Amino acid sequence: MDATIAPATARTAIAAAAASAAASRAAPPPPSTEPADLALPFGAARSGGMALAPLMEQAQALQNAGRAEAAALLYETWLAHTESPLRHVVCFNWGTVLSMLQRDEQAEAAYREALKAVPDFAPAHLNLGHLLERKGAIDAALAQWQAVEGADPPATLEHRLHALNNSARMLEMQRRYPEGEALMRRSLELKAAQPDVVQHYVHIRQKQCAWPHDLPAGEVTPNQFLLGTSLLATMGLSDDPALQLLSATRFVHEKVPKPPAVPLHTQMPPRTGRIKIGYLSGDLHMHAVGLLTAELFELHDRSRFEIHAFDWTPDSGMAQRARLIRSWDHHVRLAGVDDTTAARLIAQAGIDVLVDLQGLTNGARPAILGHRAAPVQVSYLGLPGTSALPGVDWMLADRFVMPEALLPYCTEKPIYLPHCYQVSDRQREVAPLPPRSRYGLGDQQFVFCSFNNNHKFTPEMFGAWMRILAQVPGSVLWLLADNETARANMLRVAAEHGITPERLVFAPRVAPSEYLARFALADVMLDTFPFNAGTTASDALWMGTPIVTRAGRTYISRMAGSLLGAIGLPDLVTENLADYEQLAVTLGRNPARVASYKRYLAEHGRSSPLFDMPQVVRDIEAAFERLALDARRAGGA
Repeated sequence: MDATIAPATARTAIAAAAASAAASRAAPPPPSTEPADLALPFGAARSGGMALAPLMEQAQALQNAGRAEAAALLYETWLAHTESPLRHVVCFNWGTVLSMLQRDEQAEAAYREALKAVPDFAPAHLNLGHLLERKGAIDAALAQWQAVEGADPPATLEHRLHALNNSARMLEMQRRYPEGEALMRRSLELKAAQPDVVQHYVHIRQKQCAWPHDLPAGEVTPNQFLLGTSLLATMGLSDDPALQLLSATRFVHEKVPKPPAVPLHTQMPPRTGRIKIGYLSGDLHMHAVGLLTAELFELHDRSRFEIHAFDWTPDSGMAQRARLIRSWDHHVRLAGVDDTTAARLIAQAGIDVLVDLQGLTNGARPAILGHRAAPVQVSYLGLPGTSALPGVDWMLADRFVMPEALLPYCTEKPIYLPHCYQVSDRQREVAPLPPRSRYGLGDQQFVFCSFNNNHKFTPEMFGAWMRILAQVPGSVLWLLADNETARANMLRVAAEHGITPERLVFAPRVAPSEYLARFALADVMLDTFPFNAGTTASDALWMGTPIVTRAGRTYISRMAGSLLGAIGLPDLVTENLADYEQLAVTLGRNPARVASYKRYLAEHGRSSPLFDMPQVVRDIEAAFERLALDARRAGGA
């Protein structure tokens, strides 16, 4: 869902010269791509008499004709036989072509030669930084970009923003959040109209529990903050379904290519035989989606359905990844495959129902869905809300998470499951129960917990948690701290509410089996709002820990309420902040009532409709079968 602050593509040929301060003349006309012209420059280059403009025209023509190796050789030959005050521009262009050919060592040498000639040549610093990033030399890449930002005299605004934004992107990826945020602020102070930077600025502050999320930066207006905030961030900030639809629609308009006019599935032979279900994702491993779906894949009725996975998940040796791969009848890797080809592979497989498990989340490939490779395309799990994607007609839901009042704000139509929208895995490995003392918890303390990601925390909900602690003597709040800045900010806000540091206990990251086991040590889980727990709520209930949640107006703010209803505890669902606080305080002051909930979950939770995976899968299959057969009949199959 979060679009990265993408590195600019390597500049080549005339564009590079135009970017150079040394090349102040107007760019020449577009080069010819006629084959007769492509052979002309070599003799001239060897003689040393070829001017820079024809050189770059011909090199670009070679590249346009798919002859990058010839373009690299042309630049190399010219450099070997020509002296010029613009030699650094040619070295730079040579480096971009070499980099495109993945001849990284030679590309690095070319960029460094350009910088040896002109040490403040910003384009070479920028591209050298990207090359070093690709090699994994993070600090060296940052140093190249810092050279552009710190140049004297200053580089152009375009080059400074490129350096700042890519440095910030890199620092965010390295979880060096305060440094990344500082560079984003500096970038926005130079130019406010940068929606992608605003997006990252808001989300990096969410990750650090640095409230407010829209702390003023430069001349960024409130409207720019609103429109620049990503869908994921909006889901954690606002319970307004119209705002979520606006965010999704804006992303699709700006980032997703316009779909072809003719659906790809209509160009394929009629579908026959078993119904083919295809699952599309890049998160089929140790990710929330990969953890929830294993039994879904395994329990499909193979006499009626054929299961395909189309994924670009990174390869790994993790056991969960191996289990998922075993659960599919057919597995097609889409890593390195362009979107159009990927869609064609799906269509050629004869998929009846394509289930998108990623939506607009990080790493998604929504353009694949625009081709309509399958007659039925369904959104599920990865994005708990509308995607506004053309080509996605349906969304798996239940009547709690997607009530009628929400339908005007969803581009998808609901496929209603009878009990709960969420599948889960009954084969989760659980470690032996650890003692409370292992995590700094007292045996007699009342333990509230919230193991959701920190970016889901809001000042409103955190303030409610502090008021709950204040009213339940001896209680503690057990949290994850994704980073030290978030921890420090939470402790600071707690102190402002009169809550001493020892009443916030921070849990370390542990293996999945131990993470599950420690849920049993908590008395009550406090849910986040408006971004409810999904997988985390399933984990808590599987381990017998009751949850207090607040249900709102959006799919994502009603997830935990759906799970509680399906497991038989709808009385733990509240609809406003005051009732949420009151219920949590009541439970904190009445441990016997909590013990009763825990007994109920121990005796009935795992046998409830929430965890009846065979029935949930049959319900999903019944819906998919109906839609697939309708599509086959409509298509004349």
